Amino acid sequence: MERVVLVTGASGGVGLALCQRLLEEDGRIHLCIACRNAQKSEATRDLILATHPSAQVSTVEVDLGNLASVLRVARELRCRFQRLDFVYLNAGIMPDPHVNFKALWHGLLTGKVLHMLTTAEGIMTQTDRLNGDGLQEVFATNLFGHFILVRQLESLLCGNEKPSRLIWTSSSNARESAFSLSDYQHAKGKESYSSSKYATDLTSVVLNRKFNKQGLYSSVVCPGLVMSNMTYRILPVFLWKLLMPIMWLIRFFAKTYTLTPYNGAEAHVWLFKQKPEYLDELVKYHSCTSGLGKNYVEPRKIDVDEETAEKLYEKLLELEKQTLERYSDLLD
Repeated sequence: MERVVLVTGASGGVGLALCQRLLEEDGRIHLCIACRNAQKSEATRDLILATHPSAQVSTVEVDLGNLASVLRVARELRCRFQRLDFVYLNAGIMPDPHVNFKALWHGLLTGKVLHMLTTAEGIMTQTDRLNGDGLQEVFATNLFGHFILVRQLESLLCGNEKPSRLIWTSSSNARESAFSLSDYQHAKGKESYSSSKYATDLTSVVLNRKFNKQGLYSSVVCPGLVMSNMTYRILPVFLWKLLMPIMWLIRFFAKTYTLTPYNGAEAHVWLFKQKPEYLDELVKYHSCTSGLGKNYVEPRKIDVDEETAEKLYEKLLELEKQTLERYSDLLD
């Protein structure tokens, strides 16, 4: 039987490139693409079929920042499939990003500018807001919606003849300094994206502890700095055009400047070909591109405290219980 692969956030950027690259690796898979609305899903499907006309591609509509939408799509997927072999938890948002040019200049003077440019540490902030479920929007979309989806799909992910895989799109911007257990939704800070990605790393570590014996394995990847719709919102378009030659030059010194979605999907595709039993659950797999354009994957230890990870998991379970009480009609 063909392997079933679900990709969230598949309509553009790394998600779309990933879908195309997966079909290049194995044209026999059943690819299920998840986008925020039906129009985007169908347009993405048509785009993929234009280059892979014989591929099996189906669509689902889901807004990861809306719990009702997540529960509906989970129920739909349970009806459609008997199992899921891969779930790429790729969808994410970075609303209203701002660059702190003063901090960037300070980094230039202190010799830390390359580190800041490759991790966005200290120079990137976002303005978050509450969504319709009363949750912080970035936390809900980047982490909690995916967490609920995984929880609702356990019957398709656990106990199969072959292992199932969760592959989360994290970031080099995932930093412990931006995360707090007492404010895990990051309602009080200005680095909601970084906080949500660090929480993603923590969650992946715990899921392995809870579910490896049931045949479910979780990994996190970093696509590097990719020029996508999310990135282009950080600066005006004309500035990006001026900066692009410099960014290509920086890649000789910063291997995580993958720049294109195709390059950024390198680690995602690499994991597609690995046996999960031999992977390190405390490693993040980074997509890298050399100055001459060669793609490769670099594993790096995740900077996580496993006790903090367990505590976050308990908080997520508690929040799940609280928030799902209002959606009893969507639960089996």
